[in-house]
Amino acid sequence: MARCILHIDLDAFFVSVEQVLNPKLKGNPVIVGGDPERRGVVSSASYEAREFGIHAGMPLSQARRLCPQATLIQANFSRYRDASAKFMEVLADFSPCIEPLGIDEAYLDVTGYERPYGSPQKLALAIKERIHKELKLNASVGMATCKVIAKIASDSCKPDGLLEIAPGEERDFLNPLPVAKLPGVGKKTEQALKDMGINTIGELASLPLEAVKGRFGKFGIAIHRYAKGIDDRRVEAPGESKSISQQITFAQDSLDRHFLEANLRHMCQEVGAELRYRDKQARCVTLRLRYADFKTITRQATLKAASNSNQVIFAAALQLLNRVLAQKGKSIRLTGVKASNLVGREKQLYMFDSKVARPEKLNKAIDQIHRKYGQAAIKTGSNQKSYR
Repeated sequence: MARCILHIDLDAFFVSVEQVLNPKLKGNPVIVGGDPERRGVVSSASYEAREFGIHAGMPLSQARRLCPQATLIQANFSRYRDASAKFMEVLADFSPCIEPLGIDEAYLDVTGYERPYGSPQKLALAIKERIHKELKLNASVGMATCKVIAKIASDSCKPDGLLEIAPGEERDFLNPLPVAKLPGVGKKTEQALKDMGINTIGELASLPLEAVKGRFGKFGIAIHRYAKGIDDRRVEAPGESKSISQQITFAQDSLDRHFLEANLRHMCQEVGAELRYRDKQARCVTLRLRYADFKTITRQATLKAASNSNQVIFAAALQLLNRVLAQKGKSIRLTGVKASNLVGREKQLYMFDSKVARPEKLNKAIDQIHRKYGQAAIKTGSNQKSYR
């Protein structure tokens, strides 16, 4: 029996969740992103906004110039996590073989599970109907015998589509598509392929394997197989996350210490909130910096005790940043913070040390306010001038 793999992708997820809460936004250009006062970027755009050339990752300042009439909403990730959890619960009712690819998409192996519905197509339609009925969201679904084809198919039928690529039709489907449609082929790889005279997936598939391997190494072997419609990867639940990270790419390179410190504090707050949400603590904090010349460095610190405190994570990251700034004079274009070596929340209690308990209570209170009213509802005084 041929495998039946679905790739289910929620359309314009962040925007769609906001439109469910405020139906007046439907049919209008809507942008969800960071704080515009901190040079935030677009996280999600409605299809009406995309008609103006707006896309994820674009600076909000540029998006507002392209479409000044768009409604701008600051992202509320706790809200999107809740919707994502309900989305995964719906999928679990159709097959236990789920592989999430993030907050708004997942692979589902429904081989053998389609029988009660009569056909894989009817099962896929039932999934779409459940998602729309219970979450008021639209999903695009790709169907194929392997993961890579299913993902490309779902992307090709957006929004709110369903596309099946039958066994034996993989090459006919892939051949005319641009190479950028292959998962993992970004702008640099796309340009490198174009320099080799390769513009379509079919042209890539027709190249000798050694030519692709010689140019791209092991990655070349993978994309060459994908171009031929070959993908034997199983749908597998991911292991527990081993780290939590945040990073910011600045619109302009900077060596402004106050600017860098403010953004670092903001990222540490987000990392701390995610740790507490997952009931985890970190033993390691890593600082990642990318300079104007694109050289990237990392610096790591081990905490004296595992923690999910914003203050502890920030103190460690700031110490690392100060050491780097004392040695280097190059402008910085990207900063990132990662909390790793995660453990459970159990830790030694400090009976007489109220300094430990007070920040924990404060962080939990701030988390509750953010979940209810959004990230802009409350900020620390030292974070007011940070911006992206």
